[in-house]
Amino acid sequence: MRLYDEDDDDDERAQSLPSSSSHQCLTMSPHVHTFWLLFIWFPCQASAATFKQSPAQVVKESTEVQIKCSHDDSSLAIMLWYQQRKDSLSMTLIGYGYATGQTYEGQFEKEFELTREGTLSGALIIRSANLSDSAVYFCAAKAAVNTQPAYFGQGTRLTVLEPDHAVTKPTVKVFPPSTKECMNQKDHKRRKTLVCVASGFYPDHVSVSWQVQGGAESSGVATDSSALREDKTYRISSRLRVSASDWFTPGRKFTCRVSFFNGTQTNHYEDTVVGVEGKEGVMTREKYLKTTQAAKLSYVVFIVKSSIYGAGVAFLLWRLQSSAGKQSH
Repeated sequence: MRLYDEDDDDDERAQSLPSSSSHQCLTMSPHVHTFWLLFIWFPCQASAATFKQSPAQVVKESTEVQIKCSHDDSSLAIMLWYQQRKDSLSMTLIGYGYATGQTYEGQFEKEFELTREGTLSGALIIRSANLSDSAVYFCAAKAAVNTQPAYFGQGTRLTVLEPDHAVTKPTVKVFPPSTKECMNQKDHKRRKTLVCVASGFYPDHVSVSWQVQGGAESSGVATDSSALREDKTYRISSRLRVSASDWFTPGRKFTCRVSFFNGTQTNHYEDTVVGVEGKEGVMTREKYLKTTQAAKLSYVVFIVKSSIYGAGVAFLLWRLQSSAGKQSH
C-alpha cells in the first residue's frame, strides 16, 4: 500500500493518497497528522517492497512491547510508524526517521521508542503498555524527503488486557434454520440460513469460517465486521445461506469454526449441525436426482414405444399398398 505527499515542504510529516483514491489526509495539529481511511487497510505487497511485521500480541498492563518491521527494498531509507485505534478510521503518525536518527510527533516520545537495525529493519517499542495503547500499528517506508510513494506493512494488532479480565475461550453454537424461512421468497428460490454464535470470549482476537461436509465454504457467508462487547466478554455471529435441498439432505454436515488467539497461540472451536429429512413438498437433492433419472427413463421408453409404433404403422401401410397392387393386376 502506498501514500503520496500532500506537501513537499513537510514531506516527512504527512502523506496522503491522490484524488483518484478514496483516502484523505487531515492535519489534526501542527505536530500530529491523522489519515482518514474510507476502506479497510489490507496486507500489502507493494510493487517496490515486501513488508513483514510482528504478529498480533496480547499483553498485560505495564508490559514492554516490541513490534518489529522489515522490508526488502534498500532504497527506502525512511521508516515511519502509525497508530490506528480500535473502531477508528484514522491513523496517527507516531514518528519516523533514518537509520541514524528518529523524530517523534507530539508527546509520543515519552511512551514510545523507535529503533533501527540498518535500512531494512526497525522496531517500535512501547516502554510500559497501558489500555489506551490497544490499537493496530502500521510500519511504512519511503525513499527520502520529497519523494512521493510510501509503502505500508500489513499492521500488527496489540491488545492490552484489562486488569479484571481473564483470557476466556469462546463458546460456539450453530442454530438450525427456521422452519418458516422458505415461505414467500420474492425470487422464488428456496433458501435456508444457519446462524453461528460465538460468545463469552475475551479478548476479541477471533475469526469465523464455515465448512460443509468438511470442505471450506465461503459462498453465502455473512459475518459481523467486529465482535460486540457484552459486559466483560465479546460475542460475534456469522450466517450461512444454503439451498433448501442442501439443508434437507440427511447427514449433510454444516460446521462453524471459530479461531481464537489467546496471546500465546491460536486455538479452534467449532460446532456442527446436520441436515434433516425433507418435509412433504420439499424437493431434496436425493429426490431431485431420483426424479430426474425417472424422467429420463420415462422419456427413453416413450421414444422407443413411439419408434415401434411408427414402424408398425409403416409396415401396415406397405402391406396395404402391396395388396392393392396385386388386386389391380
